[in-house]
Amino acid sequence: MKLLLLLPIIGSLIISILPNETQSEKIRLKKIALVTSILTLIQSIFIWIGLEEGTANIQLIYKWNWYQDIGIVFGIDGISIIYILLTALIIPICILASWDSIKILEKQYWISLLVLESILIAVFTVLDILGFYICFEAVLIPMFIIIGIWGAREEKITASYYFFFYTLIGSVLFLISIIYIYKETGTTDYNTILGYKLDPQVQNWIFLAFFASLAVKIPKFPFHIWLPLAHVEAPLAGSIILAGILIKLGSYGFIRFALPILPDACVYYTPLVYTLAVLGIIYASLTTIRQTDLKRIIAYSSVSHMAVVMLSIFTLTAIGIEGSIFLQVAHGIVSSALFIVVTILYDRHHTRIVKYYRGMTITMPVFSSMFFFFTLANIAVPLSCNFIGEFVSLLATFESNPFIAVLASSGMILSACYSLFLYNRVAFGTMSPYVSSAPNNRDVTRREFYLLTPLIFFTIILGIFPNIIFQPLHSSVVFLLSFIHP
Repeated sequence: MKLLLLLPIIGSLIISILPNETQSEKIRLKKIALVTSILTLIQSIFIWIGLEEGTANIQLIYKWNWYQDIGIVFGIDGISIIYILLTALIIPICILASWDSIKILEKQYWISLLVLESILIAVFTVLDILGFYICFEAVLIPMFIIIGIWGAREEKITASYYFFFYTLIGSVLFLISIIYIYKETGTTDYNTILGYKLDPQVQNWIFLAFFASLAVKIPKFPFHIWLPLAHVEAPLAGSIILAGILIKLGSYGFIRFALPILPDACVYYTPLVYTLAVLGIIYASLTTIRQTDLKRIIAYSSVSHMAVVMLSIFTLTAIGIEGSIFLQVAHGIVSSALFIVVTILYDRHHTRIVKYYRGMTITMPVFSSMFFFFTLANIAVPLSCNFIGEFVSLLATFESNPFIAVLASSGMILSACYSLFLYNRVAFGTMSPYVSSAPNNRDVTRREFYLLTPLIFFTIILGIFPNIIFQPLHSSVVFLLSFIHP
């Protein structure tokens, strides 16, 4: 456990002390960053294999004492290991995706990615609500730097401040609620707080404070304004991390902390969450259809998918929460791949405006095939991981509230509309003059192929064998639900 937290930090320290003058030295730094992230992935896989199945107990507990006997506890269960594996998979992909695109402050860029990975792993393993808040907010710092320094266009500074302040302001109420919980229970330790039963009226107020912070991170309608701008201006790795991991922090916070600590409030506010989620699905889907920027299309589709996740969580059933976690993993894989796909187009033609593209199958057949595969996965066709996640999530929602489930299902129809329209517009037809006159029309490179191939593999494997995700989750999810349905 300790090694898992420290590996990215060790890698970043090694990079920080090495020179960065010649081309060979710069390549060495890239390789160190990549090897460090791969070692972290291997370590997380070993932890996953070694976890005891069929138990909700926290395993591999590690306590970091920062003052005498006062410290923060870290541990892993069936829920957190899924998020850790997703993080450990995404970061090497981010490093490979940035291999040739980062031209300034390269050393600082690799350090930022590795530090961000360490903080994310800490978020998913910390068993202290104050520690969770600290790590939850610490994520903002490297991500703010990544967007602000290595972003694509002039608006990158605006996007980084949008991201920073939107997510930070909501978290002030979160901190106040943590202080109140500490005043009531005398501790911020997660397992100790679970033994206390807060007054239902107090829970309702604390839930609103939690909601103000966590809903912005998801981002839940109508707190999603920062997301499209951040995606459009972020570098490729920033977009992958945002879609693949960061927007999962809010839903993880609801599952890990809100459900067991505020069970009565979760039941009380379920209609509010349902209403906002359905509005988010319909609004984001309709907004996606009218977008002209490739990155904005994927960003708004993420708002719709995460709204389905929230619906599924607040069914307050085992199948619903497990389906939501599965859908988060599926979305992390497929949306990351789609951002890589649109960046491949941008690298060749230097525009993300849809109207400039047409007939890409003529010059880029392999690219078009991969694009088509992830387009189908994004609309949740059978045998893709998205299909399992959305089917289970909507099934749980239907069992809880059929009317809400029917409205939410419209998101799948609208998703097919904007996804297939986008693919048809880009891939088919007579090649546009803008594309045909471009100096670089080559198909995917070897590095780009290696980037997308593992994502194709996991999309299919999880779609065929979903128990890879579901099996380790069940005991931990049932334990959390025992606080709502004792």
